[in-house]
Amino acid sequence: MQLGFIGLGRMGGNMTRRLAAAGHTVVAWDRSQDAVRAASKAGVDGTISIDDLVRRLQKPRTVWIMVPAGDPTEETVNALVSRLSAGDVVIDGGNSHFKDDVRRAKTLASKGIEYVDVGTSGGVWGAERGYCLMIGGSPNVVERLTPLFRSLAPGHSGKAEEALNAPESSTASQGYLHCGPAGSGHFVKMIHNGIEYGLMQSYAEGFDILRNADSPSLPADERYTLDLAEIAEVWRHGSVVSSWLLDLAAIALRQDPQLEGFTGTVGDSGEGRWTVAAAIAEDVPADVLTTALFARFRSRRDHTFAEKLLSALRAQFGGHAEPR
Repeated sequence: MQLGFIGLGRMGGNMTRRLAAAGHTVVAWDRSQDAVRAASKAGVDGTISIDDLVRRLQKPRTVWIMVPAGDPTEETVNALVSRLSAGDVVIDGGNSHFKDDVRRAKTLASKGIEYVDVGTSGGVWGAERGYCLMIGGSPNVVERLTPLFRSLAPGHSGKAEEALNAPESSTASQGYLHCGPAGSGHFVKMIHNGIEYGLMQSYAEGFDILRNADSPSLPADERYTLDLAEIAEVWRHGSVVSSWLLDLAAIALRQDPQLEGFTGTVGDSGEGRWTVAAAIAEDVPADVLTTALFARFRSRRDHTFAEKLLSALRAQFGGHAEPR
C-alpha cells in the first residue's frame, strides 16, 4: 500500500522503516529534516512539507500521524483536513485521549474523511519485535487498512497462541485487533498503559525489597546480599511473573546494577491519569493502578531504588528520558 506518515520520532521513524521493509510505499514528513533524511536512507520517501506529502499521495489517500498527543496532534489533524478530500483516511497512532478521537471522527465524517485511532505499543523495540495495535474505526475502513496493520504487528509467535485456542478468525494472536468504533482503540491502549503502571510498580517495589535484604536493621543471620540481575534472569525462565517488562528489568540491572544512571524521578505521559479518571467515571475500584500513579507523583519529591527501576524500565521500552 501507499501511506503518508507524519512524525518520525522514536516510534514513528522505526514504524516507517518496518513498513518500507514490508514493501509498502511510505511518503513521510517531519518538522526535523534530519529525521526525514534518516528515514530516506531506509527506503522511505521523504518530503519537505505537509503540502508536498499530500501531493505525492494517490487517492484515496491514507495519512498516519505519529506525533505527541494534545496540541501537536490536533494541529496536524486540522492541517490535513484542509488538504484532504472525501474518501481519504486519517490515522492517529499516538496516545490521544479517546474522547478527542470521538470528536475528531465526527468532524472529519462531516467532510467525508474517515478517522481511525490506533493505540500503539512496542516502544523503541517495535522495529524488530513488531507493534501491538489496538484499533478503533469503521469496520470497512479498518479492513482496507489491514495490510498496514499486519506489517506493523508481530504476527504469530508460535505455540503460545495455539495453547490459548484463539479463534481462527481473530487477528488478536497476530498482535492487532479492531476493538470497535472511533475512540475504542485509544481507550483500550489507555487501560493497557494504566495496567503497565501497576505492573512496573510491582516489579520496582519487589526489587527494592530484595536490594535492602542486607539492611543493618535485620538480624545478622537473616541478611542477604543478592544479585538482582541474576534474580531477574532466573525469574525470566519458567516463573509465573515472567514478562517483557521483567526482560527489560534484567537488561537494566545487568547494564547498571545500582542504577546509578537514574535519579528515580518517574514521569507519566497521561494515560495513567486518564485510566484513573475512567475508573472514577465507571465507579470501578482501581486501587493498584491509582496507587501506582500516585507513586510516580511522589517520586518527583524523593527517590528510592524502586523509582530508579521504574525510570530505568521507561528508558528501556520507550527511550524515555527522566524529566528534569
